[in-house]
Amino acid sequence: MSSRVHGRGAQSAAAPTRFGLASRVDDGDWRDAREEIDGPGPKLRTTVTDEFPKSILTFNSSPDVPFDRSVNAYRGCEHGCIYCYARPTHAYHDLSPGLDFETKLFAKPQAAALLRKTFAKRGYVPKPLAMGTNTDPYQPIETRYRITRQVLELCLEVGHPLTITTKSARVLDDLDLLRELAGRRLVAVGVSVTSLDPRLSGLLEPRASSPAKRLAALKALADAGVPTHLGVSPVIPAITDQFIEAIVAQGGELGVRSASWIMLRLPHEVAPLFREWLDTHFPDRADKVMHAVQSMRQGKDYDSAFFTRMKPVGVWADLIRTRFRIAVKKAGIPQARAELDCAQFRAPRLDGQLSLL
Repeated sequence: MSSRVHGRGAQSAAAPTRFGLASRVDDGDWRDAREEIDGPGPKLRTTVTDEFPKSILTFNSSPDVPFDRSVNAYRGCEHGCIYCYARPTHAYHDLSPGLDFETKLFAKPQAAALLRKTFAKRGYVPKPLAMGTNTDPYQPIETRYRITRQVLELCLEVGHPLTITTKSARVLDDLDLLRELAGRRLVAVGVSVTSLDPRLSGLLEPRASSPAKRLAALKALADAGVPTHLGVSPVIPAITDQFIEAIVAQGGELGVRSASWIMLRLPHEVAPLFREWLDTHFPDRADKVMHAVQSMRQGKDYDSAFFTRMKPVGVWADLIRTRFRIAVKKAGIPQARAELDCAQFRAPRLDGQLSLL
C-alpha cells in the first residue's frame, strides 16, 4: 500500500468514472522509487477559485429533510471529512471527490448580493433558509471570505429566518449577529459532534474543529440564548458509536434544546473513499464496519431512495435508535424544536432599502 496522505481525509484523488471520464492511476512503484531519491512529494495545498453563479438559492422537495431551500457559499470543503455525502458533487466538475474535494475549493463572493435579489423578487415567500447542508459555511476559508457573515447580516436586515449546521467553532466569530437573530427568533444553530476522541476526529475530519472546541461552541451559543441543536452524525458502527451516550450527556449539561443522530451514508464515490480510509486506518475492523453498514442498507453500501436513505433498518439501527433515545432522556434534553418567525420578513429594494409592505 502507498504511504498515507497525512492531514487530509481522503487518501487518493481518483478521477470520477460515473460520467465516462478516463481514469488516472498512480504507479505505486514509480512513486516509491521517486520518494527514495527525491524524498516525500510537496505538501498538498488548498486553492480557492472565485465563482460567480447567476443564482444562489437552491430549492428542494425532498421528503427526507426539514427544509425546502438552502444557500451554499462554498463548493468543496477543507474540513476533509472522509464520510461527507457532498463529495460526489465535485465529480460534476471533472474533479476528484477525494483529495480535490478538500483541496480545490470554490467560493461565491456575491452570494449575499444574489440572495438580496432573490428576496426582492415579487411573490417571494420566506421560509427558514438552511446553511451548511452541503458544505460547511464555517470551513477555514470563511475567515478570509466572510460570505456566511454577509448572509447573516442580510437576514438580520430583512428579518429572514435561517438555520446553520456546522462542525466548526468559527461559528462563534458571528456570535454578535447570532445573538441578535436569536433575540428575534430568526436563527437556530446545530453543531455536529462525531466522537470525543481528538485523535479519531483528526483522522475522520482532519481540519474540522476538535470535539472539545465544538462542545465549547455549543455552550457559548446556548449561553447567548441561541437555540442550539446537537447532531451526533454520522454514527459509524464499530468506530464512533461508542461515544453516543457520552456526547449526548455532555449536550444535556451544555443546555442544548434538541439532539439527533444520522447513520453513516455512502453515496456514489464516498463508498470507495471510505473503504480506502478504513483499510488505511482501521484494517483490523474494516470488514466488520462495512458488514454492519450493509446490514442496515438491504445488503448495499447505500440506498438513495426517498423515505429510506435517512432511515436505516435492522438490528444495528434498532440498537442505536434505542441507545440514543435512552441517552436523550437521561440527559434531560427537551427535544424542543426552534420555532422561527417568518412574519418579520420585509423584502429589500435593490438600492439597499426595505419595502414598507
